[in-house]
Amino acid sequence: MTRIGHWIDEAITQSTALIVSRPRAIVLCFLLLTAFFAAGIPMVETETDLRDRYSDGLEVKEAQDAVEADFEGPFTAEGETTRLVHDGTDVLTREELLHVLRLLERIDDRPALRMQSADGPATMVAQALEPGADTPAEQRRAVERATDTELRQAVREVGSSRAFSRMVSEDFNRDQASASASITVISHDVPSEFDDEDMEGILTTIDTMAADEPADIRAFGSGIVDSELEDVISDSFVMVMPVVVALLLGFLAVAYRDPFDLLLGLVALLMTMVWTFGFLGYVGIPFGQEMIIVPVLLLAVGVDFGIHIINRYREEKLRGDDTVPAMRTATSQLSAAFFIVTATAVFGFGANVFADLEPMREMGLVASAGIVFTFVIFSGCLPAMKLQADRFRDRHDVREFNSTPIASEESSLGRLLAVSATVGKRAPVAMVVLLLLFGAGMGAYGTGVETTFEEEDFLPPEEEAWYVDYVPEPFAPGEYTATETLNLLEGRFAADQDQSITMYVEGPFEEDHALEALAAPDDDPPETLAVGPNGRAESRSIVSVIRSHADADPEFAALVARNDRDRNGIPDSNLDRIYDELFASPAGPSAERYLTPDRRAAQVEYTIESDATIDEIAADGADHADSFRYTATATGTPLIYNAITNSLFDSSIQGMVLAIVLSTVFLVLVYGVLEGKPWIGLINVFPIMIAVSCLLGTMRLLDMPLNAVTGLLLSFAIGLGVDYAVHFMHRFVDEYTAHPEAVSALTTTLSSTGGALTGSMLTTSIGTGALMLAITPVLGDFGLLIALSVFYSFAASIVALPPALVLWDRGVTSDATGTARLKALLRT
Repeated sequence: MTRIGHWIDEAITQSTALIVSRPRAIVLCFLLLTAFFAAGIPMVETETDLRDRYSDGLEVKEAQDAVEADFEGPFTAEGETTRLVHDGTDVLTREELLHVLRLLERIDDRPALRMQSADGPATMVAQALEPGADTPAEQRRAVERATDTELRQAVREVGSSRAFSRMVSEDFNRDQASASASITVISHDVPSEFDDEDMEGILTTIDTMAADEPADIRAFGSGIVDSELEDVISDSFVMVMPVVVALLLGFLAVAYRDPFDLLLGLVALLMTMVWTFGFLGYVGIPFGQEMIIVPVLLLAVGVDFGIHIINRYREEKLRGDDTVPAMRTATSQLSAAFFIVTATAVFGFGANVFADLEPMREMGLVASAGIVFTFVIFSGCLPAMKLQADRFRDRHDVREFNSTPIASEESSLGRLLAVSATVGKRAPVAMVVLLLLFGAGMGAYGTGVETTFEEEDFLPPEEEAWYVDYVPEPFAPGEYTATETLNLLEGRFAADQDQSITMYVEGPFEEDHALEALAAPDDDPPETLAVGPNGRAESRSIVSVIRSHADADPEFAALVARNDRDRNGIPDSNLDRIYDELFASPAGPSAERYLTPDRRAAQVEYTIESDATIDEIAADGADHADSFRYTATATGTPLIYNAITNSLFDSSIQGMVLAIVLSTVFLVLVYGVLEGKPWIGLINVFPIMIAVSCLLGTMRLLDMPLNAVTGLLLSFAIGLGVDYAVHFMHRFVDEYTAHPEAVSALTTTLSSTGGALTGSMLTTSIGTGALMLAITPVLGDFGLLIALSVFYSFAASIVALPPALVLWDRGVTSDATGTARLKALLRT
């Protein structure tokens, strides 16, 4: 162990000697590396497909992929739809119906929008008035010609159908022929070469056309959500980062109090950003919305490193050292602390590399690489730049503005921070026990924090924050409607028009009664699926295709009737022939959607309640799958989100535990190797545990769930929080080694390094807290929580470490006294 410690000391000495002897060459080398990484920035791509990114590798997603592979070719016409959501006082009046039909007519007149058909209240009423009105133009004329009485009668007539009631809001009144909202579904006939961007273009074009109508009509679909998710990344970045930079500039100006030092710190921060984004481009990791937190985290650590190196250099200069000796002392003493902080931060950030979810793994990798870049730049380049800057000042006689440390033993801040050393000396046992009980209580309370995964978390809320109206161009965000539309669909319609669950059922389906077995579970479904008449499930399957085709084709209906023993419309014998006839008919494409050509697998699609939670849907989906005679697997967007939610929680707890264990082991080893004091490493973890417990308790208290971004926070909080404890502990060890008296060493540490920690905490917490201004809830929550995490880590280090180190010192003193007495006794 002693040999390893000597080797590390030698490595630090040699690297420090290189920095102070060749600063110009060091700066040039770093500039060349910065140019290399800058070339990778244009390769960075954005990613908006949240579901696919977070569900990759999950079992329920693999089942969904199997369904799509067996039943749906890419971008089949049946799968590509646009919904027109119509909101108003009464959307079934003549005027409101005509608004929808005129819009459909305009869409139909543009071949590029590839409208195949449209189905909604307006088209149904028009066809009830004139059964032969097939085109939007014919349907518009039918509604225009009808009398008020004929129009109301037509609404009452179609209002009795289940299809109509699913497309109007729950407040539909058949007698008064009124409803406050409706949905019209446009089916698109698109070729196989169409991709997501092509469909997104169609959706946004239709949405623009809908905005021209005097009625409140908006187009909605996955393309709209994807487009807004992509826009919100750039809008959030453009809106938040100037505020973060402005706040950082203000606080760094106070911390550095010298324009030269401020400029050097900013250049080092900029280099860190360039290296990290270049790394993203070179390794091919996409920049999703959650990646916005990476530069914020790196700014937090970089600010801390910069303040410490400049502040420690100033301390040495104040003691009378010249430029080079002062930088040699500051760099050699801080390099070990920076290394410990970097290693433990990598453990905290990198713990997510073992998460089940790919985005969390990518975040762990990028944040770990970024913290390593921060360490290299601030321990190597910043000292070299500072030396060059001071030499320039000396040559040109440029005066220093304010080069005193942030705090000293004589300053008010230094005396205030030193209070905890005095309190810790008087009642160390009581303070440690009280802090342990407080941390345990907050941690226990925090175990009740919820976990969620919803696309709405990544979209701006329906009601924008008041300050958004005052954001000037070009920083002002665009207009977002997806959340408002999602809330309307969820709150005003009985069934969820957007989401469904699918049963993937494995046959064989040539057996007699196979179709009866497929349909039987729908008679008594779980609650979230019981949205059909008389509490039955509303499903679409090969059975519904057979019934629909039988209604349209008398010959096929006769074939079904001959093989339908119980006369319920479901054939239960001679199924091979029925399938052959069905697949060869015009209904063949629909049949292929629900039954594979080899008749070995089928899918059943179910409508779900609009207000059902994903936990309820997942549980009911699993229960319903168990009720099938054949092997059935439930899948679909709600179940995928539920699996992501569960995996988020597991990964968050796993990452936190792994980060704590790895950090603890590393700190015990490194303090044992470098200082011969392994227990110091264990004490180092004490304030981190308190800070994380407080963070969990705060999340539950403020009703902030673990989600795709805040789920990273627990392990990240350890990576950030250890920074304060390590800097405190490293300075304490230096002072204690020179003068082995705990309270004196603590007083010096708190009044000197404590000042740098205070400046770093204020700069970082307020700078990162600016994320609260982000237009998406998930980033706002993360900004608040990361700011609280930094504050908790600082406060825990200042409050918890002094009494713990006083007890440690008493143990060391007691051991030394006992050893001395034993030696004296043996000599006697």
